[in-house]
Amino acid sequence: MIKKPNRLTLVEQVALQMEELIERGHWKIGVKIPSEKELMQTFDVSRNTLREAIRALVHAGLLKSKQGKGTIVQSTSVLSVALNKHMEKSGLLDTLEVRLALEQKAAALAAKRRTEDELDELEKCIDLGVEALNKDNMDQFIQADISFHKTILIMADNRLLYDLYDYMTDSIYESISNILSVDSLASNETRIHKELLEAIRNQDSRKAEAYVNEYITTLKHRVKQLEEEKDV
Repeated sequence: MIKKPNRLTLVEQVALQMEELIERGHWKIGVKIPSEKELMQTFDVSRNTLREAIRALVHAGLLKSKQGKGTIVQSTSVLSVALNKHMEKSGLLDTLEVRLALEQKAAALAAKRRTEDELDELEKCIDLGVEALNKDNMDQFIQADISFHKTILIMADNRLLYDLYDYMTDSIYESISNILSVDSLASNETRIHKELLEAIRNQDSRKAEAYVNEYITTLKHRVKQLEEEKDV
């Protein structure tokens, strides 16, 4: 039996257009979306239609309404929301195992596809991390750490791989902040970052994968140690 094609309602059309603006980066995460008046003119719809579309995106997790601040972008895609919600229920070890799978492949591809400009960018990330450690600024160090790994994902030149990692950024940030509270671990991370950079520079995929395995394994040991301390 042939089914009649479903036609999108005006609310759904507006919501989809807004979602596209978010996914394309036209509206950045943490940024307040335009005023109701401006959006009504942009989409040529009534206030009620617009509010329903916004409500749908708030429910989906892409937008968030803050009292006194308006509506801000909370996530770049529905997949990102779903992944982060799922990872919130998972343990740190699960998150690290997913990181290992993604980052090992990315490092191997980066070693084959890297450019000189990208190598320079990777080196800058390391320098920012060292500078943060010298200032005893762990939050800045973690930001530099995430930038380092995301740069490797860019160097891998695989859009799907990068998107999967990018969707997990919030969960990765939280996992790192819970683990890298010890200076010795942060210093070890910096050492491995430098060795990983050289492996990628020398186009040695096997070494690059090995260094990723080394630092993830170190972090996993730290997680187990933290869990044992909680049980005492």
